[in-house]
Amino acid sequence: GCIPSKALLDSSKLYRDIAQRSKTHGIHAESLRVEVAEFLGRKDRVVKQFADGIGMLFKGNRITPYWGRGRIRPGNEVIVDGMDGKQHTIAATHIIIATGSQPISIPSVAFDRVMVVDHAGALEFDQIPGRLGVIGAGTIGLELGSVWSRLGAHVTLLESSADFLRSVDADIAQVGLREFRRQGLHIELGAQVADAKVVGSEVRVRFSNPEGDHELVVDKLLVAAGRRPFTEGLFEPEVGIQIDKRGRIVVDESCATDVPGIWAIGDVVRGPMLAHKGSQEGIAVAERIAGHVSQVDFNKVPWVIYTDPEIAWVGQGENDLGLAGVPHKVGTFTFAAAGRAAAMNETAGHVKILAHAETDRILGAQMVGPGASELIAEVVLAMELHARIQDIGRVAHANPSLSEAVREAALAASRRAITMLNH
Repeated sequence: GCIPSKALLDSSKLYRDIAQRSKTHGIHAESLRVEVAEFLGRKDRVVKQFADGIGMLFKGNRITPYWGRGRIRPGNEVIVDGMDGKQHTIAATHIIIATGSQPISIPSVAFDRVMVVDHAGALEFDQIPGRLGVIGAGTIGLELGSVWSRLGAHVTLLESSADFLRSVDADIAQVGLREFRRQGLHIELGAQVADAKVVGSEVRVRFSNPEGDHELVVDKLLVAAGRRPFTEGLFEPEVGIQIDKRGRIVVDESCATDVPGIWAIGDVVRGPMLAHKGSQEGIAVAERIAGHVSQVDFNKVPWVIYTDPEIAWVGQGENDLGLAGVPHKVGTFTFAAAGRAAAMNETAGHVKILAHAETDRILGAQMVGPGASELIAEVVLAMELHARIQDIGRVAHANPSLSEAVREAALAASRRAITMLNH
């Protein structure tokens, strides 16, 4: 869902900006409407472009694809039941498992692929739902909820946790929660879903929270309760591949399984379920097979939620460092004081950078605001190069630009931010 969801997010943001924000710029648009078929058609064209591109990469690198369902059997053989109706047997010295993940289903909430859907179904609604319910206020729920909310749907997200975005620092999460609610997303925290039933043309969701029992009636229900590794029928028991209690294939730090010559990467193994993490692991495994040394440091893998404002983080957060007793210093800078953000009329949020109090090494960063998905890359690179926080502060950043917020946050950690000197 990475590419299609981002295509819809960009299209829906353009519509929302024209409808709600353009007047601030002196631009008036009348009789605005969304043609859903064209809206989805653009997404499909973007997806096809990248799918075709992968096909060209296969040809250019002499890769032979077998389309179908495969299973591994002893002796490092793969049996493929092809979509062409034929069965193929492939023997290999090395096998890399990269089967990814699939949506988690809730026993009391059955998918019908029409009114109760997973994320794939929410990418294909043939009309804007009047009322959309979402179970889960994580990355998928927030992104797809934002898409349809911007187009006019009344969206309610039911999050079982009492804390919003628990993996993000509390102050960053609170900014996000405030802005999402301001945009019209109705987010219910501490909501425990009992069941959901399709009744006629409606879906009725029963849930409870500290205030009592409730019923939510919607036209469509998106179940975004997380994802789990896809391993069903992937290998015969005799192969000897181990699965942990969370359903993940057990690998070592090199992504090697217990079976010589069989590797596993991405969502199907430990670590964050992120496309770029899986990609980096794939490259690292290929290099190891070729006899080179390569590794992936999860602490330097960035996370991003592509909402508006965007939320991004890498490394350790302030909560983590406090619990671990690591002496650290914090630098923050608000986008409200960034000239470029003000010109864009997108001033909500801030950048936070954390460094070791004694060595000045950058330990992590968290940010919420415009362009966070791009800004986080500067911090990731600095961490990879073992930079000190003052190194970012010493580098000239274009003015005006959003990247100045990163520099000012780095300077603020040492009480050297320009804005602080003015007070």
